[in-house]
Amino acid sequence: MLDEMIRLLNVERVDDLPVVLAQVYQMQLPALLDQFYPTHGHWKGDLSLGDVVAVWLTFIVSEGDHCLSHVQPWVEAHRDTLTACLGKPVRPLDLSDDRLADILDRLADAATWAELETALNGTVLRVYEVDGDRVRLDSTSAKTYAGVSEGGLFQFGHSKDHRPDLPQVKISLSALDTLGLPLTTTVVSGNGADDPLYVPEIQRVQATLGAGGKTYIGDCKMGALATRAWIAQSGDYYLCPLGGKQMPEDTLDALLAPVFSGAQPLEPVYDPAPADPTVPPTLIAEGYVLTVDLAATVEGQSVPWRERHLVVRSVAQAARQTQALDARLQQAVADIDRLNERKQGKKILEAPALTAAAEQMLAEQRVVGLIHLNLETTTQAIPQRRSGARPATCWVRHQSTIRARIDPLAVAAAQQRLGWRVYATNHATLTVETAVHAYRGQYLIERSFGRLKGRALAITPLFLQTDARVAGLIRLLSLALRVLVLVEFVARRCLATTPEPIAGLYPGQPTRATASPTAELLLRAFRGISLSVVAIASQVRALLSPLSALQHRILTLLGWSAEIYERLMAHFLKPALVLSEP
Repeated sequence: MLDEMIRLLNVERVDDLPVVLAQVYQMQLPALLDQFYPTHGHWKGDLSLGDVVAVWLTFIVSEGDHCLSHVQPWVEAHRDTLTACLGKPVRPLDLSDDRLADILDRLADAATWAELETALNGTVLRVYEVDGDRVRLDSTSAKTYAGVSEGGLFQFGHSKDHRPDLPQVKISLSALDTLGLPLTTTVVSGNGADDPLYVPEIQRVQATLGAGGKTYIGDCKMGALATRAWIAQSGDYYLCPLGGKQMPEDTLDALLAPVFSGAQPLEPVYDPAPADPTVPPTLIAEGYVLTVDLAATVEGQSVPWRERHLVVRSVAQAARQTQALDARLQQAVADIDRLNERKQGKKILEAPALTAAAEQMLAEQRVVGLIHLNLETTTQAIPQRRSGARPATCWVRHQSTIRARIDPLAVAAAQQRLGWRVYATNHATLTVETAVHAYRGQYLIERSFGRLKGRALAITPLFLQTDARVAGLIRLLSLALRVLVLVEFVARRCLATTPEPIAGLYPGQPTRATASPTAELLLRAFRGISLSVVAIASQVRALLSPLSALQHRILTLLGWSAEIYERLMAHFLKPALVLSEP
């Protein structure tokens, strides 16, 4: 009798879906997508293109999967949850792989995408009250197992994945300090150079943030003279290390000479003050500043500007380079000593060949001039008895050995030069301390690349065949990256205002607390929440797993309440929607 009154209709995993969808809609992303990519008139169903992308982004962020064919089965398994969250009937066919491929084709249009990013940046900066005067720029590569197409995106090039045997596509990204929020995304062929990517990327950022007063931070590839001149004439600032082409070895030696002689004092840079006032601050760098006048031609006009060179020694980098140098020295000595070994089947080298082999080893280990070679040749007269018609003779055997000796004075001079680098900036008031701390934050954009290529978004490997869909997918994943960054930013900003960190996020460590949780940990805390749909006396109702105290606190940190979950049950209190396929 009870079975006839209560019937279980469906059980779905809810997990973090309401949280991700709430984040996507708070960014006003679906509305902006509908504005710049109007829904095709022949589309069936109640979902607009923006709604479909919102559900797709939720799948990507929740599952860490970008395969198009996996989305429709996932929608089928979460149909009631998605319908209740969106307030619209959601059909699995709304997210078929054909429809998703069409969306990628539309996102591939570079001009429309640039307009969308500009509008999205303005909306996000306003909604989240984010203000920053520093922008970081960098690029990465994404590998594929597809073939190389002539003139296409997939090309062989310098691989940042250390897979030169695979074609790749290159992604240029700009991110807002200090939260690492992506601002612009550019997709180019995998064999392109990084240098020409900076100016177009900065132009697109200036379309959102405006020109003037912003500091752009990049690696040594941003240090090309033409790029620095363009930024200077635009009214903005730059900070980047100078590579070997812009700062040759002899020029760096001239800058370091007064330091080594004691004529040039250095400004120390310490780590931020530790929590324990009894612990002295740690020296992390030291350096000095000099000013030079430069001029270059930008768009046919001569641009003069004043540049400041920050000659800086990183303590940690110097220690790492010293350790690496010691290892190379020991390896070179051991390799050279093995040349003297006499083994069966091993060719005995004469003096010229022995010296050449040792010098090659010094070059391979990059320790030329730091190790002295000592070649010794001994002669031994070996008599031979008379044998038959051959008279008794004596022949001389020459045996050479080579020894390697480390020159301590040369090594000390080389170690003194380790850890030094020259940074260039046109900012008139940027100190050595400010520059060091600013550049040490470059991990923020690297972290975004790690999310793109790691488990969170899993962009690699790429399996799509057409260039347009590859570009569209990368742009779609950049939207998912924004979702993760903003979830993390909002939670950390809220935690910064309270003395109590959040605990319970780390599996197996229930008491471990943190004031800087990652978005991945925050979303994973919602795993296990389920929605059970039952029929009670011919009425459809829903039961939701109770939220834990940790989940309630995370919702509070993100600025939401338990209502985003409770509305799943409220959805079934009104007349049931017809959710079956037409």
